[in-house]
Amino acid sequence: MTNYPVEMFKYHTWANQTILGRIKELPPSVLSQEVNSSFPTIAHALSHIYAVDTMWYLVLTGTAMPEAFQQSIPLNLSILDSVDEYVNIFAQLSEQYKAWLHNQSDLEQTILLDNPFAGIRQTRLSEIVLQVANHGTYHRGNVSTMLRQLGHASTMNDYALFWYQVPAEAI
Repeated sequence: MTNYPVEMFKYHTWANQTILGRIKELPPSVLSQEVNSSFPTIAHALSHIYAVDTMWYLVLTGTAMPEAFQQSIPLNLSILDSVDEYVNIFAQLSEQYKAWLHNQSDLEQTILLDNPFAGIRQTRLSEIVLQVANHGTYHRGNVSTMLRQLGHASTMNDYALFWYQVPAEAI
């Protein structure tokens, strides 16, 4: 039986690798070229995705959300100089998530989430994993738009393509 939160995290990892691979094919300056979009540069968008992924990882591993949010702010502000640096930090964080997921016996268990922006609620671990994937999808869409605004084609990284590109057992 497919564990859909785990499958969505696998997709999230694949989609991040896919968009980073496309950016790596382009001139290095594309990372820092300013564009009129949700983020001033593609690097800012990538740093944001990474910071939020890190924040949710901290929450999943027991850090209260207000503290996890505070710890992730510097990551959101840290703009890296090369695509390879982004490839590396995303890969390291993905490995941390994979290890955490491997050790979870019940992703349907709940935690008390104290979201500084929305309040307190019981939240399933699976919901948080799905939020990570959904948030990444949203901002990879921003990156695709930014690439087009800069005169470059993006690359498809839809979940449906993931089905055909990567057999579930291989991830």
